[in-house]
Amino acid sequence: MLTLFLVSLAVLALLSIITEELTHINKTKTTLFLGCVAWITLFIDAAGHNSQHIAAELNENLLEIATLWLFLMSTMTFVAYLNAKGLIQVLIEKLFPAELSVRQLMLMIAIFSLFLSAICDNVTATLVSIGLLSSFKLHWRMRRRISVLIIFAVNSGGVALITGDVTTLMIFLEGHLNMSQLLLLLLPAVSSVALLALLFSRGARGQVMTTPVNYTYTALDLVIAGVFVLTIIMTMVLNLLYAIPPVLTFLTGLSVMFLLGQFSHSNTEEMRILEYVRRIEFDTLLFFLGILLLVGMLKQIGTLDMLASAYSQVSPTLANYILGIVSALLDNVPMTAALLKADPHLNAEQWLGLTYAVGVGGSLLVIGSASGIIAMSKIKELTFVSYLKYLPSLLLCYSAGYALTIWFARVML
Repeated sequence: MLTLFLVSLAVLALLSIITEELTHINKTKTTLFLGCVAWITLFIDAAGHNSQHIAAELNENLLEIATLWLFLMSTMTFVAYLNAKGLIQVLIEKLFPAELSVRQLMLMIAIFSLFLSAICDNVTATLVSIGLLSSFKLHWRMRRRISVLIIFAVNSGGVALITGDVTTLMIFLEGHLNMSQLLLLLLPAVSSVALLALLFSRGARGQVMTTPVNYTYTALDLVIAGVFVLTIIMTMVLNLLYAIPPVLTFLTGLSVMFLLGQFSHSNTEEMRILEYVRRIEFDTLLFFLGILLLVGMLKQIGTLDMLASAYSQVSPTLANYILGIVSALLDNVPMTAALLKADPHLNAEQWLGLTYAVGVGGSLLVIGSASGIIAMSKIKELTFVSYLKYLPSLLLCYSAGYALTIWFARVML
C-alpha cells in the first residue's frame, strides 16, 4: 500500500509536468511539494525501526542535488551578469553582418545557437537566439521555421559539454563518461544541425537586415567575460589532468568574479556583482530539487529496479534511441535521473548514445524541452500543432545524429 501511494506521487508529479501548459500550475511547485511529501512519508513509515537508514539515504540524495545545484548556480550567475551588461548582444553584433541572405542567416543562427548552448544553459541560449531572430525582419513562416531550427540547435549544442545540458552533466558526475569522450558528441551534434539547416533552407530567398543596438560596458565587464571563458577551459583541463570535480573549479571562478566586483566596485554601478545571484533561474533549480527528491524516493523503495529490468529487455543501442523519442513527451531530467539510479551496465559507446538521445530527443515536440516551451512563448506563430509540421525533418536529423554518434564512438573508442 505504501509503495502504491509513493509511486502515485511520482506519477502525479509527472502528469503535472506534462500538463503544465494546460493547467497553468507551475511544475516547480508541484514537484517540490510532492518530493518533500514522499520523503516525509518514508520517515513516518520507518519511525522507530529504520529511521537512521532513511536519513542516510536522504543525506546521500541531498549531496547529489547540492553538487548539481552549486554547479548550475555558478554558470547561471556568470550568464546573468554578461546578459545584463549586454555583452552577449555585443557578441551577436560582432558575429553577424548588418545585411545577409536568409540562407546565410539560417546557417549562422543554427551554428551560433549550437555553440552558445554548449557554454550556457538552454534557457539563456534560447532567449538570446530568439532575441537575435527577432532583430531581423522576416516573413512569419520563415521566422517560425528558424525558431524550430533554434530549438533543435540549442538542444544539440549542450550534449557535448557539461556546461550545456543538465542530463550531460548528470551522466558525467556519475562517472560514466569523461570530458574527452563527451567531446566526441560534437561532430554528430554539428552534423545533424547542419542537415536540418540545409533542409529548412530550401526555398529560402531574399536579403535581411538588422538594426544595431548600442551598449555601454566597462573593462571590468570584459575581464569577467574572460574569467568565464577561462573557467570553462580550466574545468575541462583540471578534470582531465587531476580529476578535480567541475563544481569546485566553477565555484573558484565564481569567487574570482565576486572578488573582482568587490575590488572594482563603483558607486555608479547598478548593483554589486554578488547580487547577480538573484537574477538566476531559481525556478529551474527548485524544479531539479523536486525531481531528484522523487527519483531518490523511487530508488529507496526499489521501483527503479523495474526500470533497469525493462531497459535490459532490448539492445541498449535501440533502447537509448527509443528513450530519446520518449523524452519528447517526458521531461528528460527525471527520466535520466531515474535511469542513472537504476545503474544499467553500459559501455562508453552506449553511454554516449544515451547522452545524445536524451539531450536532443526532446526537440521532436515543442513541449519536449525548455527551449521549445520558451520559443513557443516568444514566437506567436509557433504552436504545438504547427510544430508537428516539422516532425519528419526533426526525426530524420535526430536519427542521423544518433547513428553518427554510435558509428563515431565505435571508430574512436
